[in-house]
Amino acid sequence: MQPSELPDLAHTDTKPLHWLATAAAMAAVVAAAGLLQPDPSASASTPHRTTAQHGTTTVTAPDPAQADFPLECGGLENTVAKQASGDLDGDGRPETVAVVHCAAGSGTPPSGVYVLTRGSGAAPRVVATLVDPAQAMSISDFAVRDGIISATLLGYSSDEVARCCPDQQERVTWQWKGGAFVRDTQAAPGNA
Repeated sequence: MQPSELPDLAHTDTKPLHWLATAAAMAAVVAAAGLLQPDPSASASTPHRTTAQHGTTTVTAPDPAQADFPLECGGLENTVAKQASGDLDGDGRPETVAVVHCAAGSGTPPSGVYVLTRGSGAAPRVVATLVDPAQAMSISDFAVRDGIISATLLGYSSDEVARCCPDQQERVTWQWKGGAFVRDTQAAPGNA
């Protein structure tokens, strides 16, 4: 065996005390990281809110749980299935778009898509109906990005088609133009 040309490094000789100190330090880092994580149960129960600055006050997006939707459910409650917020009309104040249907318990109840704005009172108000539940549509791939609302509308070609299994789909967007929401339709996969 040849002698090393490097000096003998006594501090590289590990002892059980070194391993114990390293393990304790790693445990402390992991514990601290766990304490700094957000509480997942708190974020799951809090609805997503988008805020925007308007003047010197912060404006919160309308909460669909507080809105009165023009949806007839025959004595049942309605359910806000999906929601997204954003400044749709460029006024610096966020609106909320909500996909709402009757709480039927089973089956696929038709959905409505509504745009909410903050009313003069405390409750938000519906300012536009983009999809009326009377159209018997279900909504998927719903999003609001950069002032554009997008969704895939799922429907039925006839009354003979089972309500569980829509056989038509249409990819649509809505954008605020000239004082109204303008709908644009794109080809959806599977529809030629």
